[in-house]
Amino acid sequence: MNVTAFRALSRAMLRGMLRDRTALFFTVLFPLMFLALFGLLFQNDTGAKVTVVQVGDVSVLDDMSDEALGALGDALTLEKSGDRDEALKDVREGEADAVLWEDEDGRIELRYSMADATRAGTVQGLVQSLVQSANVAATGQEPAYSLATDNVEDESVKPIQFLTPGLLGWAVATGAAYSSAFTLVTWRKKRILRRLWLAPVSPASVVGARLGVSLAVAFVQFGIFIAIATLPTYGLQLSGNWWLAIPLVACGTLAFMSIGLLIGALAGSEEAANGALQVVVLPMAFLAGSFFPTDMMPGWLAAVSQILPLKHLNEAMMDVLSRGGGWGDALPTMGGLLLFTAVLTAIAARFFRWDNA
Repeated sequence: MNVTAFRALSRAMLRGMLRDRTALFFTVLFPLMFLALFGLLFQNDTGAKVTVVQVGDVSVLDDMSDEALGALGDALTLEKSGDRDEALKDVREGEADAVLWEDEDGRIELRYSMADATRAGTVQGLVQSLVQSANVAATGQEPAYSLATDNVEDESVKPIQFLTPGLLGWAVATGAAYSSAFTLVTWRKKRILRRLWLAPVSPASVVGARLGVSLAVAFVQFGIFIAIATLPTYGLQLSGNWWLAIPLVACGTLAFMSIGLLIGALAGSEEAANGALQVVVLPMAFLAGSFFPTDMMPGWLAAVSQILPLKHLNEAMMDVLSRGGGWGDALPTMGGLLLFTAVLTAIAARFFRWDNA
């Protein structure tokens, strides 16, 4: 590789990217806006917290200690009302999930909405637990059995723990695919590739410069994402092996550069390349879980997502950033991404053209 040519090409590519404000916005700033916005919107969204309206006096609730009520408040918002009919109306209209009251015989009456089966189940479980606890306390006897519980990977359920790896993966994919595709299309259209072919510049210098700039941009994206997500406002908690995300970002950059090379080799104009990239990258981000968990998908769609490189990149980065994963989680994904890169680059080379003629 000609070091002088490599440096000159790298500077030219970097300056071209910095001067293109549209590309800079969509590859760096646009994903960060999603992280900042979603991180603020969902920072307190830790589960299906339900709203229950208490009508009148209900002994199982009124006799609870302040500490017990505080613990209950993590899963339930308790409101009080003196009008049962008005409270039932709120449930019908979706403003509350359930109504609770106690009749003259001491029986607890619960009325809940089935519009959301998950929230309905949460309401029933909470109220049944309260009634059973009150019954045990009333008998004065210790229960025959007890249940000990604890959280597994509690931090991973926080929205920021999911959003950061997913949106970072999307940002890396977008930046790598767009930069390689548009560089190839633009340089071919302006006949720069033809001049480089005739000039005393080795292909290794051209490819190395493109790789170097793309990796540098990806690492800058990674640093900015982690710096913002770990601010107290968002509260990302990094696991001990978080640094393994760096080689994952590098492998992901190479994989999506190969996608960009294939699109750039086939597209005849910037408009065609942009359209193809939009069709490939954005739907892949949705299917790969960059914006929401894939658990919500139908089974057949979740199966389709398993063939997408971004899906595996997102999951591996979540493992090492948020779930305490190590080399065992990162290496298989890195190997798969590099294999994907080799295959797609070979296909792109088959369709490569020095100019549009």
